[in-house]
Amino acid sequence: MTGFPVVSRALAGVNGEVLLPICSMIHAIRLLGIDPGLRRTGWGMIEAAGNRLSFIASGTVTSDNKKSLAERLVQLHDGLSEVVRQHEPSEAAVEHTFVNKDAGATLKLGQARGIALLVPSLAGLPVAEYAPNLVKKTVVGTGHAEKEQIRAMVKVLMPRATFNSDDAADALAIAICHAQHRSNSTARLAAMGAI
Repeated sequence: MTGFPVVSRALAGVNGEVLLPICSMIHAIRLLGIDPGLRRTGWGMIEAAGNRLSFIASGTVTSDNKKSLAERLVQLHDGLSEVVRQHEPSEAAVEHTFVNKDAGATLKLGQARGIALLVPSLAGLPVAEYAPNLVKKTVVGTGHAEKEQIRAMVKVLMPRATFNSDDAADALAIAICHAQHRSNSTARLAAMGAI
């Protein structure tokens, strides 16, 4: 049999430190969650290393409702582009749009969601999409959780997390959901030739 021998024990390092074999180290990856909205788009950045999650940052990109739709979409684009530039995520996740009774509001939300998909894609990031019920079920344990429950569970999972709005808390929940389901999403994107 050829190849490298299997390392079965930790190697003793300097001053009694234990050095683990390089092959056993887990690579940390930055994940960006985006909760799209025309008025407020929440974003949350976490770092995942195996099943350990760490809070990096979160916030809300807002648009001026006195401006035209096109100008508001530019504001969302520019704000999210700055988040991607500043925090350098490796992957992104966006929540699917839910359809409500107001067709006009649904259309505007869809356009904001298009910006949320476009910005990380333009930066070369793989982008996963998750249904709101899956995000809630992953983070809270039930697909019909309320906003307060999501905020509370995000704080339980990441005690150092801070967020300035429900939109930012939802974005962190989307990032957490992606951390839990990313192997399936990555495989699906690879099968489609997206990565």
